[in-house]
Amino acid sequence: MPKWHPVWNWKLATEKAARRYNPRVWKTTDRELGTIMEQLLEQTIALLARTPAALNAFLRELPDSLTRQNEGGDTWSAYDIVGHLVYAERTDWMPRVKMILQFGETRVFETFDRLGQTRESRGKSLEKLLDEFAHVRKENLLELRALKLQKLDLDRRGQHPSLGIVTLSQLLATWAAHDLTHLHQLSRIMAHQYREAVGPWKAYLGVMNCAGHSSP
Repeated sequence: MPKWHPVWNWKLATEKAARRYNPRVWKTTDRELGTIMEQLLEQTIALLARTPAALNAFLRELPDSLTRQNEGGDTWSAYDIVGHLVYAERTDWMPRVKMILQFGETRVFETFDRLGQTRESRGKSLEKLLDEFAHVRKENLLELRALKLQKLDLDRRGQHPSLGIVTLSQLLATWAAHDLTHLHQLSRIMAHQYREAVGPWKAYLGVMNCAGHSSP
C-alpha cells in the first residue's frame, strides 16, 4: 500500500492496477478511448463549422475605422485576421491532414507562411474575404467528414517542420484552437480602438490589458 498522501487518487490507482492485471479491462478502456476521440472529433467539427457565421455576424458592414485598424506597428487588423484564416484554410489544415494519411512521418509538412494573406487578400473587400472563408471552410469540413476517421487514423503521425512528430488528432485540435485564438485576438483588436474612449474604466476591462497572442 502506498504511503498516504492527501491527494492520493484511489480511483486512478485502482484503474491502473486493473489495466495492468486484467487484459479485458484494458481492452474495454481502449474502446472507450476510441469513442472519446470520435466524440472530440465531432465536437471539433461542430466548432469549426460555426466560425464563419460568427465572423460574418461580428464584422460584416462594420466601418473600416474598426476593421482596418490594428494595435500599432506590425500588428494585425480584423481584415488581416480574416485573410489569414482564408489562407490557412486553403494551404494548411486539410493539406496536412491528407499528407499524414498518405505519407505518415516520411514527408515533412510544407512550411506555412503566416503572412501569406498579405498577397492573397490584396484588392479584396472584407465582405469578399468573409464569403471566401465560409465557402472554403464548408468544403474542407465536407471533405473531412468524408474521410470517416477512426481512432487508428487519429493516432497516425506526421512530421512538422519545426515541432517534429505530431498526431492527426493534435492537428485537428489545433485547427479548432487556431480559430479560437484569432477570435480572442479579434475581440482584443476591436477593444483596442476604445482604449482612450473608456477613460478610467480601462482598469476594469481585462481585454484592454490582455497581452495574449500567437507566436509570429
